[in-house]
Amino acid sequence: MRDRGTGQAKPLLAWVVALTLSLGLIGVARAAPTPDTPLILISIDGFKPDYLDRGVTPNLSELAAHGVRATRMLPSFPSITFPNHYTLVTGLYPDHHGVVGNTFEDPHLPGVFHMNSKDEAWWDEATPLWITAQRAGVPSATEFWPGSEVSFGGMRPDHWEPFDQSKRGDARVDTVLGWLDLPAAQRPRFITLYFDIVDTAGHLGGPDSDAVNAAVKSTDASIGRLLAGLKQRGIDANLVIVSDHGMAATAPARTILLDDLTDLAALHVVFTDAVSGIDVPKTPAGEAAAARLLAPHDHMTCWRKADIPLRFHYGANPRVPDVVCAADVGWLVETRAAVGHRTRPLLGEHGYDNAAPEMSALFIASGPAFRRGRVVGPFPNVDVYPLLTHVLGVQGAPNDGDFDAVRGMLRP
Repeated sequence: MRDRGTGQAKPLLAWVVALTLSLGLIGVARAAPTPDTPLILISIDGFKPDYLDRGVTPNLSELAAHGVRATRMLPSFPSITFPNHYTLVTGLYPDHHGVVGNTFEDPHLPGVFHMNSKDEAWWDEATPLWITAQRAGVPSATEFWPGSEVSFGGMRPDHWEPFDQSKRGDARVDTVLGWLDLPAAQRPRFITLYFDIVDTAGHLGGPDSDAVNAAVKSTDASIGRLLAGLKQRGIDANLVIVSDHGMAATAPARTILLDDLTDLAALHVVFTDAVSGIDVPKTPAGEAAAARLLAPHDHMTCWRKADIPLRFHYGANPRVPDVVCAADVGWLVETRAAVGHRTRPLLGEHGYDNAAPEMSALFIASGPAFRRGRVVGPFPNVDVYPLLTHVLGVQGAPNDGDFDAVRGMLRP
């Protein structure tokens, strides 16, 4: 655990208390043991909680009404895909698990991290839950998840597939159901399942588009296929359904070009979009160019990494660039080169201030471990990890989450 206000480790006494609580050594109500009940962690990339109000999600809405639903879950900053998916399965803020962006660099590693990077060195600042579970004797499987193709010390999930964006949602569900048909000794008890078409539609059409509604409807139908398959098999699974972030409407006219603000030739731009990261060479020209970025600008705020607000829990990791520039919601921070490489404009984007309502993430939990008909207030997504480890009955790795904040979701 870490103190949410400072991001610093809590005192030793707090660690001892937390460990005692997690092991159930004092009188804490726990969900009834269900050693054979699978836990399925489902991510619907880019799903805003208010998509449930559009009348196209009968299956998700039913689960939300009769399980546990959060009014909103706060993603971690930056509110983008890879950092937040790794947060969900490690319980650590990106600053602490090391996946600080969808694209980033490391001063001690060659090359650039990108979304196809499978070298363990990019990922090994934290251990994902499927590895922790397997080490505890819990068979695991991943039907896609950022990091699930990586070998950690030679260990992978018992069952996994390389990411294939062309694989339709129903086919992904059928893979999961096939794993649940395996003999008991091979059957996974922790499973991840990932859907990405809602996020893609949000980028291309914007969050209020017909394309998003169609993608939401299609994904909900795949969830219905999963529920029907579980029922047919007599499996009362625990389901935790999340998204990594929300989506905000953007437009080409709302673009801030870094080229117009400073001398980019004197800097090294690492990533752009809703949030931009720039490394500053230790030269007079580099420092002068950085100073121009750090001056006040309309629709954008830039900080040296040491000055990033503490509530973002971002800036201590060496992988975070020297200067971070965050756009106002609905705006983009770009370079002319980045804009020129696009084949079509972005009409939706995420990555903004994680407290912005537009970035809110989905959280639904349903199954024998969870209460019925409970609505909970906002909480940060680092708290999902201790909830998952508790339901699985495994001791999680040290993390930034707070099990006490989510304890009330569980049946006594």
